[in-house]
Amino acid sequence: MDKSNSVSLEHEDANAVGGDAIDEAPDDQGEIVATAATIAVVAVGAALFEVALLPGLALGAAAALAPRVLPNLGTAMAPMFRSSVRGVYRLGQRTREMVAEAHEHVNDIVAEANAEDRSKAATAAKATAPAA
Repeated sequence: MDKSNSVSLEHEDANAVGGDAIDEAPDDQGEIVATAATIAVVAVGAALFEVALLPGLALGAAAALAPRVLPNLGTAMAPMFRSSVRGVYRLGQRTREMVAEAHEHVNDIVAEANAEDRSKAATAAKATAPAA
């Protein structure tokens, strides 16, 4: 056995026993790219034959990528969701305040109109009453 064969065998034994951690690490990004590339090739092929198949392919692509993308998407969108909920809550509070103010203004206008009507009625009653 020469020296090059012994080095080769040692390298194969190391890979068989423990292996490299880098080689064993999952490559999720690579899988997503490969899936997207496969879907793109199928979409181009479908477009060549029948354009009506493209919406179905888009739904299929979304269904294929959803399990891989959605868990990461949820954690990334949590801060945006929280800030959106806070903003909508503040908007609701301001709207409630504005509606309360508008209601108060309408009540004031109605009260003024009623007071004017009563004063006109009282003036008319005094004018039509016989002087004693």
